[in-house]
Amino acid sequence: MGGAVAAWLDGGPDGRLHLQHGPIDLVVGADGGPDPAARLDALAAARVRFSTILDELVGELAFLKAPARPGGPRPAGSVARRMTAAVEPFAGETFVTPMAAVAGAVADEVLAAMLAAVDPARRPARIHVNDGGDIALHLDPGAAFRVGVAREDGAGLGRFIVTADDPSRGVATSGRGGRSLSMGIADSVTILAANAAAADAAATIVGNAVDLPGHPAVRRLPANDVVDDSDLGDRPVVVGVGALSAAETATALAAGVTAAERLAARGLIHAAALFLGREGRVVAPAGRPSLSGSPPLPQPEAARHA
Repeated sequence: MGGAVAAWLDGGPDGRLHLQHGPIDLVVGADGGPDPAARLDALAAARVRFSTILDELVGELAFLKAPARPGGPRPAGSVARRMTAAVEPFAGETFVTPMAAVAGAVADEVLAAMLAAVDPARRPARIHVNDGGDIALHLDPGAAFRVGVAREDGAGLGRFIVTADDPSRGVATSGRGGRSLSMGIADSVTILAANAAAADAAATIVGNAVDLPGHPAVRRLPANDVVDDSDLGDRPVVVGVGALSAAETATALAAGVTAAERLAARGLIHAAALFLGREGRVVAPAGRPSLSGSPPLPQPEAARHA
């Protein structure tokens, strides 16, 4: 495997920066702020920090692929520590490994390096680090970031608008259509949380909860039969979903909504959008980012009036 590579998108240094090393693929953007030179300084810091992340993770891969345990040992690397912290709230409740938060943790780490490299008075007003759809955000007052949400067939379903006044600085999406394996049947689950690692872990948990256990239309295989040496081991993952009735779809989504509401009540997430087939649900407690656009999606009563 070669080293990390970097390339400008959008025609040159005024555009976004693409960083790639093995399976890690980032798109980094920065704009606004009083000092155009600070933008390039921040992007240079992203490139430097990114260059060693994969090797750091590989060095602790055995630990990161093992089930998380409450109060368990801490890894050495800063990205690995972010991953462990993100899954720790779930470690005593369900099977989860730190790998559930890897993409979000990488995005958070690169964002932190960018912010540390530039004086706050000079830094860009908006920075976004996108690791395959898991996004770490920096927003100065007046800045906003729009998160598009789409069905598996690409049909737009609306967008979350995150402003500087919102607490969310991380966005993540999980589900059958994503890069990782899922134990649930959701096409996608998008989560907004305090940081990208937390959103990444929560999206996995909520995505797994959207399910119809034992349903004959849901095809499952051991994870190791789908991806060699998966951190999920022999646990069954969903590899296909046949036709579901409207009632069955609603039942599966309701299970996911319940999981998302529990996480919101614990302060672990700020909003969620869950999709299965042509149906979707939104969990967005009062005062949090809500999904705008058309068609509107149902919100559970508890979420609307929390």
